[in-house]
Amino acid sequence: MPRCLALALSTLSMLAAGLNGASAQGLLGPPPANAPAQTVPGGDGATPANPPGKAVEPATPPPAWPPSTPAAPVLPGSPTAVVKPFYEHLGLEIDPAQRKNFVDPAKAVLDKSDALRASGQGECLDPNMALDNADYDKLAIDKSLKSIEAVNGDQAKVVVAFVVEGHQHRLEWKLKKVDGDWKISDLLSVTGEWALSQYQCE
Repeated sequence: MPRCLALALSTLSMLAAGLNGASAQGLLGPPPANAPAQTVPGGDGATPANPPGKAVEPATPPPAWPPSTPAAPVLPGSPTAVVKPFYEHLGLEIDPAQRKNFVDPAKAVLDKSDALRASGQGECLDPNMALDNADYDKLAIDKSLKSIEAVNGDQAKVVVAFVVEGHQHRLEWKLKKVDGDWKISDLLSVTGEWALSQYQCE
């Protein structure tokens, strides 16, 4: 074998041996999706840095909603305090005894629903609108329920989110201040794309 060819082959062998996984990836770009996982540098070779079937975590994950911060205490008389009981008692929104907590247009729809029920012609509203018409699972709701409140003068919104059977639900309660008290003026489902004020209970 000619000396120059032997020297060239020797040099190529040394270069190939000197390239570790990290530097090779830096020079040649990322490996294809079906390439074997690289081992952690300095490890024993048994722990893959990116095990098969696992996506690489982004450097900065996107913000999630509902917020993961601890919930602030609910202040008595606040918009959140008005909304909270609807997640503690199923069907509270169609209970006539709770009508004092509502104002038009929501109150007008609920009153018409009461009249329709009293006439014997059937029901207009679902009994669990506060739950976005999801199955009632108090344990799941209590565990996942998050809310955030925004007040602007005599108007307020309380956005509520929870998870039932793996499905995320998000609702928006609109409130107005009437004679110093917060009253619910509407209930909207962000996930279900409906609003209480749009129901025609006649």
